[in-house]
Amino acid sequence: MNMQKTVSVRNVIVATLLFALTAGALSVAEKDFTKETPQEKIARMAWFQEARFGMFIHWGVYSVPAGEWSGKTSYGEWFMEETHMPVSEYEKFAAQFNPVKFDAKEWVRNAKNAGVKYIVITSKHHDGFGMYRSDLTDWCIKSTPFQRDPLKELAAACKDEGIVFCFYHSIMDWHHPDWGTRRKWNDKAIGTPDMERYTTYMKGQLKELLTGYGPIGILWFDGEWESPWTHERGVDLYNYVRSLQPSIIVNNRVGKGRSGMQGMDKGQGVGDYGTPEQEIPATGFGSDVAWESCMTMNNHWGYNKNDQNWKSAKTLIQNLVNCASKGGNYLLNVGPTSEGLIPGPSIERLAAMGAWMKVNSESIYGTTASPFAILAWGRCTQKPGKLYLHVFDWPKDATLRVPLANKVVGAYLLANRTQPLTVTAKDGAGVSVAVPAEAPDANAAVVVLEIGGAPQVLAEAPAPK
Repeated sequence: MNMQKTVSVRNVIVATLLFALTAGALSVAEKDFTKETPQEKIARMAWFQEARFGMFIHWGVYSVPAGEWSGKTSYGEWFMEETHMPVSEYEKFAAQFNPVKFDAKEWVRNAKNAGVKYIVITSKHHDGFGMYRSDLTDWCIKSTPFQRDPLKELAAACKDEGIVFCFYHSIMDWHHPDWGTRRKWNDKAIGTPDMERYTTYMKGQLKELLTGYGPIGILWFDGEWESPWTHERGVDLYNYVRSLQPSIIVNNRVGKGRSGMQGMDKGQGVGDYGTPEQEIPATGFGSDVAWESCMTMNNHWGYNKNDQNWKSAKTLIQNLVNCASKGGNYLLNVGPTSEGLIPGPSIERLAAMGAWMKVNSESIYGTTASPFAILAWGRCTQKPGKLYLHVFDWPKDATLRVPLANKVVGAYLLANRTQPLTVTAKDGAGVSVAVPAEAPDANAAVVVLEIGGAPQVLAEAPAPK
């Protein structure tokens, strides 16, 4: 196969045929899923709100140059855009993408052992390359020496391990000739861009993904910010996706309402939850607003061999706690190599998170946001009748002070459930918990307070004596 001569032309032919055959049949879903009742949405979102912890996987042919080109080492999954590499040159990376060391079962085991409940992988990033065997284009895994379907293998492994399998899919497509803001370096595109034809092509790929890989938990859209994409197209795509899998969850990047990296809707929004990127909001958004912070372990989403600026396991654990304490989820990224390996530093950090979760997962899964506006020493999550106090800064005087008016009927460490902790209370001054002199976990030790009724929070934390 001569990739340089065939890919773009075949894309145009296939897209044109699809458009002619469907004649608009895919443009409007039969049911308006944006009109579901609050109760229906709560039921559909229940597993997501319970999970709290997911793994993002950015994997594609951009892992071949591994972040390095022409003396620069700062590239990642935006390689094509940032280098302005002609499409005909970029396509050559497909012939070098051969992840013979890829083991779907091992990837999923690492995720499960870390405490991850769902996995979101790039089915197609902005470079348009499909990480699965698409019948609609050659610009996919079929054009590599690797003739398996990694997404099918991951879907099967997730099913075996009880992990929810999800797709990331880019709306923007730098490779496809019909994406409205065609790049000047797309040297293989012919004709005039046609967004109707492109949308039909994209829906065709989504239909492949949503009918060929079993139940999908989330469709994680991205690349919606450029002008060819509109609110109306977002509503239509949301309805189309849910017409294929009515129970699927769709993030808010399907539409045009997202407020930049803060990720929450600024108006005219569509989608089921907000998507802060590389940041955790200072406060939550209330019990009726779902959100998820997506964040990297180092400075890149896609694999960059020179990026060794890894966050510590402590930071990652505290990020997970921070998200849960505000009623949100934590979507933590890994960027595998072109050989199909998750980098060693990522594996080490996932293992450390798993060791922490083995002891403390009760304080994360199924919890709701903290009743406290601020706690100087850490964070709090809660379940009915229980407060989980995540102590980041262990008290030097072995006394944990909590601005709480409730009567505490029990207290203990999750790391030592059989040893009760002594609690004293003083009217108007909150409660004091006598804790060991040394923290049982330097990352975040969890103290559990069993209380009667809803938390009664004092206006201000009591000052240390």
